[in-house]
Amino acid sequence: MSTLFTRFRDCAVRHPELPAVEVAGQTVRYRELLDLVERLAGRLAAVAGRHPAAVGLLAVRSLAAYAGYLAALRLGATVVPLHPELPVARNARMCRSAGVDVVVADDAGAVQLATLVAQTGAAALALRSGGGTPWYWSLDTPPLSEPYQGQPEGIAYTLFTSGSTGEPKGVPIRHRNLDRYLTHCIDRYGVGPGARLAPAFELTFDGSVFGMFVTWCSGATLVVPRPEDLLAPARFVTARQVTHWFSVPSLVSIAHRQRMLPVAGMPELRWSLFGGEQLTFDQARAWAAAAPHSVIENLYGPTEVTISCTGYRLPADPAYWPATPNGTVPIGPVHPHLEMVVLAEDGLTEVVPTEGGLTEDGSTRDGPATADGELCVRGPQRFDGYLDPADNQGRFIYVEAGRARPCDDPVVPGDAWYRTGDRVRVGADGVMVHLGRLDDQVKIRGYRIELGEIESVLREHPKVLDAVALVSPAGSPALHAVYTGEPVDPAELATLAGERLPPYMLPAHYRYVDALPVNVHGKVDRRRLTAELGGADLY
Repeated sequence: MSTLFTRFRDCAVRHPELPAVEVAGQTVRYRELLDLVERLAGRLAAVAGRHPAAVGLLAVRSLAAYAGYLAALRLGATVVPLHPELPVARNARMCRSAGVDVVVADDAGAVQLATLVAQTGAAALALRSGGGTPWYWSLDTPPLSEPYQGQPEGIAYTLFTSGSTGEPKGVPIRHRNLDRYLTHCIDRYGVGPGARLAPAFELTFDGSVFGMFVTWCSGATLVVPRPEDLLAPARFVTARQVTHWFSVPSLVSIAHRQRMLPVAGMPELRWSLFGGEQLTFDQARAWAAAAPHSVIENLYGPTEVTISCTGYRLPADPAYWPATPNGTVPIGPVHPHLEMVVLAEDGLTEVVPTEGGLTEDGSTRDGPATADGELCVRGPQRFDGYLDPADNQGRFIYVEAGRARPCDDPVVPGDAWYRTGDRVRVGADGVMVHLGRLDDQVKIRGYRIELGEIESVLREHPKVLDAVALVSPAGSPALHAVYTGEPVDPAELATLAGERLPPYMLPAHYRYVDALPVNVHGKVDRRRLTAELGGADLY
């Protein structure tokens, strides 16, 4: 079993002259990147005074970010991605939780570097590219002489997710969690020399790990988009000859609204992957029209199960696309090396197929749902538990004779199932539809309501591009709908909703906005939108 660094190093030895990364106007070949990483690892060790246990990476979309990531792995350290746009206090909490010894910052991260290290006591290494000689030319440290000591059991990276208490929860992912996953993705998406991958994620989002290491373990090229490139994806994909695209679906809505997805505007794109949030059929149709020769695949997976644990490939002909209850593309079956069960409210579980079936025309097999409940997953991608063991409470279960019982062991065993917190409906073919988070299923006046079903109905209006249903943040619970596209008479939307939904699911208010707020990962920020409802003029 390999580690991320040994996979990258072996690939660099096999393909020394191929381009490894194109970023900020630079093209760096594999042999150049490996040499840079070896020298940067030596500098990191010197700054820390030892081989650090964990390296904070306060950098975005720069050569410093990617070389710093690999240099930390070369030292056998855990990478802890930070973000310059996050409050320094939150970055500091993450550094303290993960035991960060040294923080590497690029130009963007250097702004808060001094404050961050003052609050954490970590050493600092600023890799500046402007105002003189770039850091990679002035890096006179010799390559690290010590042999590589990393192990598959070691923690490759730790990401932090939002916790219900307001404190970020640390999710450590080991090298062995990625071993089967990377092999699966490289094979499934035909990645190798000549492929050009453009992941649209910051390092604090685990989709970035897919981008980096599916690329660097196969001899492909990582083509890093700038933030402005994400607003005009067709132009970027065509100009940079991108073959594989991976982003959150929200970027499709933004580009479509800005008329940046022209029909057949990406004729050479081969693969289009989406994840991080629900992909609607409207978004898929807009992207398919712009990339007519691309395979579209919808991926799903919490950080705790390593990037993605399911995948659904849309049939090439939209006439064979399935219908779903909430207008979102299915998330598919789990990857073949994983297992899943569905946990019902009464504690009963049902094991469902790990491989979905498709008919000859590419559509899913007909048949009733076999299970409806919370998705639980186990297998080599499942993490071993949160940094703070207290966060494991209620997140793992054992399954015996079709019934779940809590796993309260201090050390989570490998045969325990991780509770994703996501509700799914499984068809007879094993293909799942994501119904939303368990905490997104709300009760109003005793009725259980799926917010996604309301959103799906509103998106049917020709002037509505995207829609989000929310519950009022204070006072008596009430449903609100926020939408983008073009302003519509609220009575018209109410009529549409009234024709399709029962009275208890009808929004009390409709609000038009130019754009839905997104977080640093590009996902719709429902929490911020809910908070804004308190002071909004609703009608």
